[in-house]
Amino acid sequence: MKYLLLLCGFVLFFPGPLPAQQSLGTDRDALNAREEFRVGVQAYNRYAFNEAILSFERALSYRPGEPLLLDWLGRAYYRSGLEETALRQWRAAAAAYGAAAGEALLIRSRAETVQNRRGFYSLLDQEVRYVEAGRYPGQADNMVYYRQPSSVLPLEDGSVWVVACGSNELVRIDVNGIIRERRRGPLNGFDRPYDLVRGLDGRLYLSEFRGGRVSVLSKDGQWQSYIGSKGPGDGMFVGPQNMAVDDEGYLYVVDYGNRRISKFDPDGTFLFSFGTKGSGFQGFLSPTGIAAGAGRIFVADGVYRQIYIFDRNGTYQGILISEGLNGPESLRFTREGRILAADTNRLLLIDPDSAAIHELGVLGNSRVRIISADTDRNGNILAANFQAGEVSVMTRLEDMASGLFVQIDRVIADQFPLVMVELQVQDRLRRPIVGLDGRNFLLSEEGRTAAEQSLTGAAYAADAAGIAVLVERSGETASLRDDLAAAVRDINAAGRIVSLISAGEQPVKERMGTGASALAAAARGGSYTPRWRLDLGLRLAATDLLSGAKKRAVVFVGAGGVGELGFDQYGLSELAAYMANNGIIFHAVIVGNGPAGEEIRYLAEETGGRVLPLYRPEGIAPVLRSLGANPSGSYTLSYRSQLPTDFGRAYLPIEAEVYLLERSGRDRIGYFPPLE
Repeated sequence: MKYLLLLCGFVLFFPGPLPAQQSLGTDRDALNAREEFRVGVQAYNRYAFNEAILSFERALSYRPGEPLLLDWLGRAYYRSGLEETALRQWRAAAAAYGAAAGEALLIRSRAETVQNRRGFYSLLDQEVRYVEAGRYPGQADNMVYYRQPSSVLPLEDGSVWVVACGSNELVRIDVNGIIRERRRGPLNGFDRPYDLVRGLDGRLYLSEFRGGRVSVLSKDGQWQSYIGSKGPGDGMFVGPQNMAVDDEGYLYVVDYGNRRISKFDPDGTFLFSFGTKGSGFQGFLSPTGIAAGAGRIFVADGVYRQIYIFDRNGTYQGILISEGLNGPESLRFTREGRILAADTNRLLLIDPDSAAIHELGVLGNSRVRIISADTDRNGNILAANFQAGEVSVMTRLEDMASGLFVQIDRVIADQFPLVMVELQVQDRLRRPIVGLDGRNFLLSEEGRTAAEQSLTGAAYAADAAGIAVLVERSGETASLRDDLAAAVRDINAAGRIVSLISAGEQPVKERMGTGASALAAAARGGSYTPRWRLDLGLRLAATDLLSGAKKRAVVFVGAGGVGELGFDQYGLSELAAYMANNGIIFHAVIVGNGPAGEEIRYLAEETGGRVLPLYRPEGIAPVLRSLGANPSGSYTLSYRSQLPTDFGRAYLPIEAEVYLLERSGRDRIGYFPPLE
């Protein structure tokens, strides 16, 4: 239902009936409210959130308690980093709409999500359970798509390479379960491919169980060469199975038939084998899964039902897990440094230091043998069920219940009736959902499907990232100007610098010019003061990124402290929320010999960034270059509006719904078309 207020030839649209006790106010009040509301919506859509807040507050002074205004005010506060204030506005809006109203249900769901999630996401949490949310079947309706999946390798775009041992191929399956590519190897084909891992340079290694070799593939799965051949000698295999790549790029291959592990350099040169009987080790009977990390190699034995530890030289270190396993197969290190293990019909999370085991989930099918599992970019666990001939998609139980978090960020109507909608799709823990295409979205206006809907952009597929550099201008960094220049030079080599902000007493945007000397001069700066302002500088740097690339980061270059006026105007949590709620990562590059303070570390942790010493052995460039590979749940859609505009004075509603497997989410917003 809509409430229309007619006055002086203007039309004011406010969804839902006003509370019965609320006065409609004078004609002038309604006109003023409508004009302030329009200004606020337009400011919001050009990222001027402070201006939007002022306009919505003024509109509420003319129309107190109006739920649509309260909802928009909450959105502006949320995007500005003031989450608690946003929650108060949303609760007031839901109460004004009434408990049973659809708008109230949507607002309460949004508020509950924001209330419950704090901090950056973790891919795996040992405190939760995972349940089957969907499947990528190997066959359906007598149509065979692939046979006997033996391994999964998730990709950055949310899709996954599935090693189909039974049909001698690799198939790439997207998040909707659609096969996008097939790879069958060289002319003679793959011979019972088994496991697939990625090298540090992006190359793929594919073990071929019956072929007795490892195929080297390009990053997109094109065959390039072989490693090894069939036999018992050095660098040879009899039934190679699982593999792992350590943090230096060395390849470890489980040589099942020879009951050993063979190590190769990244180019495939054989180095040595280990794991045979001797030196305190009983020898493998049935080596299966392998994982490499933190200088150690972990190998499972399916018959002994144990997991053993070796160093990178193959020296036996002892037993990690001696009991509690049913039939361990693949082992994969997670981003958090724990081991995800496939154990017959169970998925286990193992702490490599304490040996603690947590059961994440169980597949209850009658035909179950999980021989590989890994986490995808959307926080799911993909489990290759060899026995059933399918890949199961395992999702957090609470995510299944709560669905997706959808937020319309911006509506662009400059070319009305062509309308552009930018939105974010996340789970309830702020993790971006990647890999979606047009079939996952439905736009509607006033309950009718939007005309000519099209997905025009998906940020997860973009390689470019925008970087705003924030340089500390304090007494400590005044003597470190060479280091500041070196840091900015390295940042520039790793990605595109959008702006360089000097965090002095009054932060300013520096003119960077072109060329290395101009950049170095901008980095050195001119004015240093003990009254430098981190909060104002950080706010300015982050705001500078909003209208650019959807993958973005603020890189702070400083001595590690925050100064006496660090949070004089904006609080620490508010700044972290401002960046997190607008998809901005905070990295800190520390110059000098001092440590990074707790506040700097907090900002990095809350946004998914890192604290990096300038002169770390690996340099800072690798971390910053990886910004383009970061996941992003930002999508852009277009449609052609069919609604009347009242010469541009009408507030036009738009609703976005998103579907993925058994999960869904939606958001509702509106906009003003151009005045005619």
